[in-house]
Amino acid sequence: MGATRSDDGDRVAASSDPARRAVAVLIAVKDLATAKSRLSADFSGPERTRLVLAMLSDTVAAAAAVSVVGSVTVVTPDPLVAETARRIGARVFDEPLGDPALPPDARLNHAFESAAAVLRRDEVVGHGRGYDDASRVDIIALQADLPSMRPSELAQAYALARRGGRALVVDHHGTGTAALILKDSPGELAPLFGVDSARRHAESGAQKLDGIWPGLRLDVDTAMDVRSAHRLGVGPATAAVLRSLGWSDDAAATTA
Repeated sequence: MGATRSDDGDRVAASSDPARRAVAVLIAVKDLATAKSRLSADFSGPERTRLVLAMLSDTVAAAAAVSVVGSVTVVTPDPLVAETARRIGARVFDEPLGDPALPPDARLNHAFESAAAVLRRDEVVGHGRGYDDASRVDIIALQADLPSMRPSELAQAYALARRGGRALVVDHHGTGTAALILKDSPGELAPLFGVDSARRHAESGAQKLDGIWPGLRLDVDTAMDVRSAHRLGVGPATAAVLRSLGWSDDAAATTA
């Protein structure tokens, strides 16, 4: 169907590096009550909830299909998001409370940082590795609203990321961060998601990755973004929700 992306041939090895590392994907989701408020003019509250959960499902599925990815963890304070994540096979990390006075972006970054530290610790301890082996646990922090992302796009971005540091994939607006990658480094993830995050990540030393990855770069925040993703081709969960809301498959491009 035109509105559904095709993942044929997308499960590819992301790296030929002989030094094997654990790769953990982290996806953070806000509580559903405040998620995607910019879609409120075009989607009702229940419709937004269905769309957010569908986009999360497709993002998790695409990330899990990358051959080197060992785990996908969803960080969230929302019980319905957590239930959905577990149902589709993702791990769940309860968002730490942190300082309640922190603004939403600071809470998001704290959640990413805390989850990354826990995942690295658990991987090292669970496999009897020494402290220095934390550098063998790579972290990919992803947006949760990438319904058009192909596994091959994430695989290529990971393969291109430099070793010994952080790299980022700039979103389709040119200002946000679709993915932040920490590869072969004992350093911190140091996430700076939020307004103008691409510039701030780059200024903090993260490498901007070049690549033609329209699905990976297309995080959905507005109704225009939904239309762009629909034309590009979305995953089956998002396609089903949009179809139920009257979006025609005929209006979307067929993807390969």
